[in-house]
Amino acid sequence: MDNIAGQKSGLSIATHIATVLLVLIWIIPTLGLAITSFRESDAISETGWWRALQGAPQSFVLSVPVDGQVEVDGGTWVLETNIFEGSTTEGLPPSVVARGAVDAFGLSRLRGADTAPGETVETRQGLSVTLEADGALRATSPEEMDGAIQLPVRLVAPPQMTTENYTEVLTGTGSAERAALRERGVGLDRLLFSGEALFGPFVNTLTVAIPATIIPILIAAFAAYALAWMDFPGRGFLIAMVVGLLVVPLQLAFVPITIIHGWFGIGKSFLGIWLAHTGFGLPLAVYLLRNYMVGLPRDIIECAKVDGATDFEIFRKIVLPLSFPALASFAIFQFLWTWNDLLVASVFLPSDAESTVMTRFVVTSLLGSRGGEWHILAAAAFVMIAVPLLVFFTMQRYLVRGLLAGSVK
Repeated sequence: MDNIAGQKSGLSIATHIATVLLVLIWIIPTLGLAITSFRESDAISETGWWRALQGAPQSFVLSVPVDGQVEVDGGTWVLETNIFEGSTTEGLPPSVVARGAVDAFGLSRLRGADTAPGETVETRQGLSVTLEADGALRATSPEEMDGAIQLPVRLVAPPQMTTENYTEVLTGTGSAERAALRERGVGLDRLLFSGEALFGPFVNTLTVAIPATIIPILIAAFAAYALAWMDFPGRGFLIAMVVGLLVVPLQLAFVPITIIHGWFGIGKSFLGIWLAHTGFGLPLAVYLLRNYMVGLPRDIIECAKVDGATDFEIFRKIVLPLSFPALASFAIFQFLWTWNDLLVASVFLPSDAESTVMTRFVVTSLLGSRGGEWHILAAAAFVMIAVPLLVFFTMQRYLVRGLLAGSVK
């Protein structure tokens, strides 16, 4: 009965549930990082990103006048007012007054606002104050109150969202410093490519990732076609070598590759890191593309050979167009690897600011000097993942097709 058409098995339902959970586990932190990158630093320290649209509390000390107090039976003096009305609002931002919401309050400047709205705080002198969330205040005292009540409060502010975080991290300067530099004639290009700006490392990362993705694909496509459709001595041994190289740790190759680069005068340069990433990515590329090309219809290849097509013509006009899913699948993996790489970049690139990639810039500069400024770190992190997300969502429809290549005959 489990295999009746139209009925889903328990394994299928469990698979769908697990998929949904994995998607949520991936999306929720990404969404939180995106929202945090647009929030102000004070808002980040006060509330979590899920409360960004509710507004973050801000601390104030209000001076509540006691002119309206009255004496009731028993000699108790009572004051009833609203902190969002009258002279109490002097010094408060209009946006905070308009929201009219209290997050916490207190009567001691030392302890600050440590009492929830609706509760009562009492001093040793007998003064008791109750403050509601809407600002309604009731104060009672056994003696007539003089002057004003000093009331530490946390009031809910509007959502504090800004794009200044991205401007600051991309240029390396705050708004005030940026305006001062502009007045001195410093151009935008100098700000973007300064040693404190993320824009320069962003361009360097593109300079590394794009060639390091294209070069292995070009080489591996030719090699995969030869291993899939051309007969020559040692083909099986070469296929076995490719599979074996998949499990070799790349750290083993650092020292010999560095020595070889020195022999050829490449040293630490962009050319050196392109060749290094090409070597590290070729085994997976050849393996993935060869498995896909083997699964292509043999009749098409044989008919093309009967018609007099050369191997290069078959490769260029038939195999490459049909292998696009596998090419796109490897391109996603290779681009994500090279974009997020720190280890290879640290070994094969100079340590100067002109050649720094984003991962190294974040580790050495932002975490070292601005590790506590979460609004800057969040903006820098989202800049780092924005391009991989764009690449993934643009080409993800080819990913599964490429990964399953050659798995079923």
